[in-house]
Amino acid sequence: MATGWSSRMTHAKLLAAELLSVTVYPSSPPSFSIPRRSPSSISRAEILGVVVSLESKPKFVKFLLDDGTGCVPCILWLHPLLPPSDNDPTPELLRLQARTVRLGEQLRVRGRITLYRAQLQITVADVFVEKDPNMETFHRLDCLRLAKRSYHLHKDAFPST
Repeated sequence: MATGWSSRMTHAKLLAAELLSVTVYPSSPPSFSIPRRSPSSISRAEILGVVVSLESKPKFVKFLLDDGTGCVPCILWLHPLLPPSDNDPTPELLRLQARTVRLGEQLRVRGRITLYRAQLQITVADVFVEKDPNMETFHRLDCLRLAKRSYHLHKDAFPST
């Protein structure tokens, strides 16, 4: 039985600063790894932040999420680019999720890490509105806990206390 954290189908809870500092390895599709962590690639991420920029088009909603450590570009496609599978949201659900994206709203976003014009972004799979303002602090603490215990963070990543 394998031990450790498997990132293949799991959304890694990350802070924006961590996500924006990933190392990109050219491949098809590109693979990503986070500095100071065990050499494990990630493909999916979960972030929480406030919408600080919003652009709505007929085919997509593009927005920036700010968690205080950085701003992550996110894109929610309203029309699937590939034929849908059983796990994919329906177009109706995608439009419903798009309506929850508003300036100033605190959102939890899960999706695939992708590159567009050499810039990192999250291709959104799920959007959740967070009504509890304490969730931002909880998410930050959860990211730190997971980095130390589950994501095999190298010992020198955090200063000793």
